[in-house]
Amino acid sequence: MSLEDDGHLRLYGWNGLSWKSLADVLNVDPEECAYPTVCGEYGICSEGQCSCPAASSGDTLFRQLDDRQPNLGCSPATPLSCDLIQYQRLLPLPDVTYFNFADDWTTDEESCKGTCLKACSCKAVFFRHQNDSYGSCYLMPKLFSLMHYKHGTIGYNLSAYIKVQMLPPPSSSKGLNATAYHVGVPVLVVLICVLLLYIKRAITKRMQEEDPFKGIPGMPTRFSYKQLKEATNNFSKKLGQGGFGPVYEGKLGTVKIAVKCLQDIGHGKEEFMAEVITIGSIHHINLVRLVGYCSDKLHRLLVYEHMSNSSLDKWIFRKNQSDSLSWASRYRIILDVAKGLAYLHEECRQKIVHLDIKPGNILLDDKFNAKISDFGLAKLIDRDQSQVMTKVRGTRGYLAPEWLTSTITEKADIYSFGVVVLEIVSRRKILDDTKPEGSTNLINLLQEKIKIGQVLDIVENQNEDVQLHGAEMKEVIKLAVWCLQRECTKRPAMSQVVKILEGAMDIETNAGSEITSRDDICEASSPLSPVPVSA
Repeated sequence: MSLEDDGHLRLYGWNGLSWKSLADVLNVDPEECAYPTVCGEYGICSEGQCSCPAASSGDTLFRQLDDRQPNLGCSPATPLSCDLIQYQRLLPLPDVTYFNFADDWTTDEESCKGTCLKACSCKAVFFRHQNDSYGSCYLMPKLFSLMHYKHGTIGYNLSAYIKVQMLPPPSSSKGLNATAYHVGVPVLVVLICVLLLYIKRAITKRMQEEDPFKGIPGMPTRFSYKQLKEATNNFSKKLGQGGFGPVYEGKLGTVKIAVKCLQDIGHGKEEFMAEVITIGSIHHINLVRLVGYCSDKLHRLLVYEHMSNSSLDKWIFRKNQSDSLSWASRYRIILDVAKGLAYLHEECRQKIVHLDIKPGNILLDDKFNAKISDFGLAKLIDRDQSQVMTKVRGTRGYLAPEWLTSTITEKADIYSFGVVVLEIVSRRKILDDTKPEGSTNLINLLQEKIKIGQVLDIVENQNEDVQLHGAEMKEVIKLAVWCLQRECTKRPAMSQVVKILEGAMDIETNAGSEITSRDDICEASSPLSPVPVSA
């Protein structure tokens, strides 16, 4: 025997295969609508069919929980709320009764209805008329299925009402608020736009007026970002990528320029200041000339003279060496770089240590004259200082061994110069993973060739230049070895290097023993890691 969800008490019997319903125990005269949950909450049962309460006006006050299963019941379109009890009303349901009435009291119909409206817990009210004035009142705090009947079949006069929630009517104050909203919001937007425009102009003016180099004598021209944007045709032609940002070609009038954009402003401020102050106050034929700069907090740009033949690395590391630079051109480039470094180290008011000498930072003009560029890592050393402490900076392969102690002098540049000289002579990179095992490090390879007296074997794609100028190449390699000494004090000054290259000084009397017996040159700086590597 099972009391089921729809209120039926059914008796089942086992027929050997399954349970079979034998009888509806409580329903002698079956009536489908006489059970509390036959149509679910708020549902109205009529001849076994379920529907929802409806208003005579056609308003949808109730919806079925599932259109495919009407027997699951209905829900109010607007849930009842005790906070809005003043906006509730009773919907009359003609010819509707309930499966059970209890806890009634005698009163008139209006009082019965009023009591339900005042009680938050009341969901429906039934009034059974006894005479013209009084009758029995039934308040329903919980509403199950309702039952439709044919008029005159239940033997008494019954009125049924179900409580529904109405929304508050629009008030005049809300209309006023709506008017204020539609009028006030546009005015507020205009005021905010005006304020933002004023702030933007004030900030722009302040940025334009704020010049970190104001008052420093000899500084180059200051440009606005707009001027440089127009000069570079909106930065359309990229020349290359420096350590701190891209470089674009531009034109000021008829003069070509190169504009370097520092991308990482937070990281590049120190480098930007160093480069402007350093190269902006010095002038030398073998240093790239700084034409001007732009600084407005949002943008930092450096404007250089344009070097038509780009950087040295694009010429000495070419795969096709047939159209590479001749030995005479390469020798002159070595001398130009040496003169530029000698000026920085020995002829300025303060020593200027470049700290990133490499082929990518050596630019060539239309006549292949070499000029040192990219002073973003430069360090100033007072004349009364012998050395300076600084964080490791530079490019892998070009770092002097003293970087391990972070104590450097101008001799760190001389070591890097020695590496560059070897690269120019051999026309191969200092560290090249594409080479066979044992030949990836140019300095280690040179040491092996020194031992067997075949130093020119380091030269890539040997041609008639090697045959014609082999002796001179050996002398330049010997000079490079002198610059690569493990102990920085044994390296020459750049002024000595210039004299040797110009033929005014003999390397033999200053560099010590012959190159073939030199075994104290430093290995390449590949073990130094991690370091900030510039492009």
